[in-house]
Amino acid sequence: MSVTRLAITMGDPRGVGPEIINHLAPKLGFQYADVEFICVGPEGLDPQIGQYINTGVFEGTESSAGIISALSIEKAVSLAMEGVVSGIVTGPISKPALKAAGIKYIDHTSMLCDITNSTTVGMLMSAENTPHGFPLRVSLATTHMPFNRVTDSIHKDLLVSQGKLLHHNLRKFWNIQNPRIAFCALNPHASDEGLFGDEEELIFRPALRELVDMGIKAYGPFPADTVFLRALNGNFDAVIAPYHDVGMAAFKTATFGKGVNVTLGLPFIRTSPDHGTAFDIVGTGKANITSMSEAVRLALEMSNNAFDT
Repeated sequence: MSVTRLAITMGDPRGVGPEIINHLAPKLGFQYADVEFICVGPEGLDPQIGQYINTGVFEGTESSAGIISALSIEKAVSLAMEGVVSGIVTGPISKPALKAAGIKYIDHTSMLCDITNSTTVGMLMSAENTPHGFPLRVSLATTHMPFNRVTDSIHKDLLVSQGKLLHHNLRKFWNIQNPRIAFCALNPHASDEGLFGDEEELIFRPALRELVDMGIKAYGPFPADTVFLRALNGNFDAVIAPYHDVGMAAFKTATFGKGVNVTLGLPFIRTSPDHGTAFDIVGTGKANITSMSEAVRLALEMSNNAFDT
């Protein structure tokens, strides 16, 4: 019987990642006794939950934090690419720290995409347990970019590509055989028949028609003020949001602290908690382990589902 292995990066050493992982370690060791964990991070942060790979000494500066974060991610990726682990769970990192270190990437997603030579990736926020009783899964068509670049970045091929990627992953990793995917509109009231923009008519609807012709259950575009509630009520298995904040605002309002960030399209599974470094609460005891716990649980569930298929 093969052993499931999972890599966990500690994240920015100044953030809540290390303390959350340390608090979570006893639970993981008990709950997943049959799983081998390999944690990756700087010297002195070993959470004592299996093997620890030291990526260097943290020197206390922002640039050092960025370097340590990047090295930890690169090591975890190499473990996954070599087949040592089935997936990675990444602790939160600081984008300014990456910049201070001279790292060319602005986030996990772009870094993972580049170093694995992945051509099509997606950012999916997933909360399998919500107060409404149904999951909420939100995929972002565009991610970290200024708002004034969003409209020029959204085109039919992008929406089709993201729709296909989401459909494939929901089937493979969530065992949803016929996923119902809703598209959130870009403009108010989904443009109200062209009164508030023409992107819905010129971009969204042609993309949806193409997806439907492929046999994918694609619906919309629906106004942003109702589509997420409809998903929470069980009408859709996932929503594709046109830009970062419209998707993240709805997702975190409904699920904050219970959500998981999943990168789709990589040659391995990658999850992370739905929060950042939270420098302001480090050492106060306020950091919550729930999202990191869910990130580990979902990574293992995805691994099992992929193995079963």
